[in-house]
Amino acid sequence: MKTRVSVLLIVALIVSSSAFALAAERNETLIVGGGPWSPATSWNPLYPSRTSATIGLVYETLFAYNPLTNEHKPWLADSGEWISDTVYEVNLRNGIHWSDGEPLTAVDVVFTYEIARDNELPYTPIWRTLEEVKALSLTKVQFVFNNPSYQEWQIELYSRPIIPKHIWKDIPSDQLMIIANENPVGSGPYKSGVGGADRIVWDRDDNWWGNEVFGQPKPKQIVEMIIYENNVALGMLMQRTLDLSNYFIPGVPSIKDAFGLTTWYDEAPFMLQANTAVLYLNTQRAPLDDAEFRRALAFAVNPEVIVERVFEYMVPTADPTGLFGGWTDYRDAEVVEEYGFYYDPEVAKQMLDEAGYVDADGDGWRDLPDGSAMSFEIIVPAGWTDWMESIRIISEHFRAIGINATPAFPDQSVYENRMFTGNFDMLINNYGSGVSGSPFSYWNWIANHNIHRDQVTEGNFGRYDNQELFDLIFEFNQILPMTEESLAVASEIQKILLQEMPAIPFWLNGMWAQTTSKYWTNWPTENNPVGYPSTWGGYWQFGTIEMLINLEPVQ
Repeated sequence: MKTRVSVLLIVALIVSSSAFALAAERNETLIVGGGPWSPATSWNPLYPSRTSATIGLVYETLFAYNPLTNEHKPWLADSGEWISDTVYEVNLRNGIHWSDGEPLTAVDVVFTYEIARDNELPYTPIWRTLEEVKALSLTKVQFVFNNPSYQEWQIELYSRPIIPKHIWKDIPSDQLMIIANENPVGSGPYKSGVGGADRIVWDRDDNWWGNEVFGQPKPKQIVEMIIYENNVALGMLMQRTLDLSNYFIPGVPSIKDAFGLTTWYDEAPFMLQANTAVLYLNTQRAPLDDAEFRRALAFAVNPEVIVERVFEYMVPTADPTGLFGGWTDYRDAEVVEEYGFYYDPEVAKQMLDEAGYVDADGDGWRDLPDGSAMSFEIIVPAGWTDWMESIRIISEHFRAIGINATPAFPDQSVYENRMFTGNFDMLINNYGSGVSGSPFSYWNWIANHNIHRDQVTEGNFGRYDNQELFDLIFEFNQILPMTEESLAVASEIQKILLQEMPAIPFWLNGMWAQTTSKYWTNWPTENNPVGYPSTWGGYWQFGTIEMLINLEPVQ
C-alpha cells in the first residue's frame, strides 16, 4: 500500500535486480515481488509469520483452493469426504515423496496434527473438537471429531502444510516455533536456494512427485524481490526486470497498455478481489455504541468516490454484507433489500435527527442527545496512501452531514497497538477479511467473542458485544456447507450485522497483480484462467502453482 517515492532506491534496485547473477537463464528464471516485505529469517512451516512462499513451494497441503470457482482441488489428497457426521476420511495420492526421497504417507499426516496436540502451536485449537487422527493404511487417514466445525474445516483442508515426521520428530518442543529450518525438506515443487537482503531465491526440484500428476513448473528458479516502495516495483515493471508485481500501484489503468502490462481483467476493475475493507467502529465509545448512529454512518459515505478517486476503478465497491466471491452463495438478497444500506446523505441526516443527534449549539456540528459535543478520529497507517486518501473522503462525507470527523495517520505499529487495545474511534482494516472457502472466516473476524481482553488481535476490534450473533456464527460453523440449515443461519447473521452495523464494508481491496511478457507469457487472466497470479503468503495454494506450470518462456 505504501507509495512513497525514493528515486535513488528505485535506481539502485533496478540496477541490482538486473545485475545479480542467476543460476538459471533469464527465460528460466521468474522474478516476482509483493510477497515478502523483509529478508527471510525462517523457513519454518509451523511459524505463523513464515516466509511467504514456504507454504506452497516447499510444503504442501491436502487440498488446494480455487477462489475463482470456490472449489477444493485434490493435491496431496486424492479425495476426501465426510463418511459420517463426525469422521472425515482422506485418501492420499500414491507415489508422493519428500524432497529427500522418503515417502510421504498417512503417518506424516497424523504426525502433523498430533504435534499440535502435544505442543502449543498456532493450530493447536483444532484439538478442541478433534478427538483423533488415525492412519488406516499408508494412504488412508481418518479425522475423528466430537463436534466438527464444518466451515472451518473447509479452510483447514487447504491451509495446513503437511510436515515430514522423520525430520520433525527429533526437534525438541521448545525449538518447534523458533527453529529457522534453513534447509527445509518438503514435498513441494521447489527448494530454498540462496537468500539475501533484497531477495529470496527458490530452486526447482526436478524430482517433484507432482510433475507426473500436474505437470512440471516452467521456471527453474523463482526470485522473490523484497521491495519496500511500490514506486520501485513500478519502475522495475517499466524496465521489464520484474515479471510479476503483487503491489498496489496507482496509475496502472493509465499506463498498462503503454508499457505492455497485463492485468486479470482488461478493463475495470482490472484486478481480482482479495478482501473486504471495512470501517471498524469502537462500540465501547458513545455514540458509536448506538446501532442507529452506526447505521446512519453507512448511508453517509459514497464508496463510488473512493473507487474512482483513490483506486481508478481498480476495485469495486463492497456489497452491504461484505461478502464476495464464493461467499455470495450464502448472500440473502431479501435481507439485503430490507436492511442493506446505500449512499443517501439525506437518509443519514434523517436517521440522526430522529435519534437526537442534532446541532444543539449552532456551531455546525451535530452533538450528542444531551447537548455535549462529539468528534471522531479515523485512523490508518502512515504511508498507506490508498487508505489515507480513502479516509479523507470518508471524513469529508461525514462532515457533510454535520459529523465532526478527522483523518489521522499514525505509524503502522502505533495504528496496530491502538487497534488491538481499543484506543481509537474508527479505523479501516482488512486483516482477516481475505478470500476463503467459507464466509465463517469473515463473520468470525467481524464479530467474534474474543473481546474481553486487554489486547484484541483476532478481529472485532470495535469490541462489539452481541451473544446472539456470536452464537449464530458458532452455530453456522457447526453445520455442513450449503445446506438449507446453513443458509438459514447465514441469513440471520447477515440480518443482525446489517441492523447493528458494528463495522461498515465500503470497498473490496484488489488482489494486485501486474505482469510483463518480455521473458514469460501465458499469464493467467479472465480469458485465460490458467492459475492464480499471486505470490502473497497464504495464496500460493490458490492456484499459483498452476500458474507456474502453465507459464511459457519467451525464447
